[in-house]
Amino acid sequence: MSSNNKEVLLTQEGLEKVKEELEMLKTQKRHEVAERLKEAIAQGDLSENSEYDAAKDEQAFIEARIVTLENMIRNAKIISSDSIDKEKVQVGAQVTIQEVPDGDVEVYTIVGSAETDPDSGKISNESPIGAQLIGKRVGETVNVPIPSGSIQFKIVSID
Repeated sequence: MSSNNKEVLLTQEGLEKVKEELEMLKTQKRHEVAERLKEAIAQGDLSENSEYDAAKDEQAFIEARIVTLENMIRNAKIISSDSIDKEKVQVGAQVTIQEVPDGDVEVYTIVGSAETDPDSGKISNESPIGAQLIGKRVGETVNVPIPSGSIQFKIVSID
């Protein structure tokens, strides 16, 4: 995240997942890394101790992730499914699209970038498809750029 004050769009479920990860990092992971560091230090010479170096790297990663998650929670804007306008695509909407002319039908939920999980059908409003869909209505067609040109999708429904 480039700014500590950037609004983070999350569903209530997404916010709960962020809080769970933060709690796990602060309790379990911090403790595990501290134990690994203690064991590595007990081995003596730290200048050539790869276990110590790996544990220090992991510790730095965990601490950075904790700061990121705390910022996400502090700047979270909850997307409520009740407030979704079914007339046009917006964050929080479930969108059914079909590749034009007669391709596969796909269903995506548009989420903020912090909650992206393509395997679960959750795509970011900043992704190539998500960015093209935002603000569009049922029946409209969007062009999504891909490395070899572009693909057209028609919006079938918004839920």
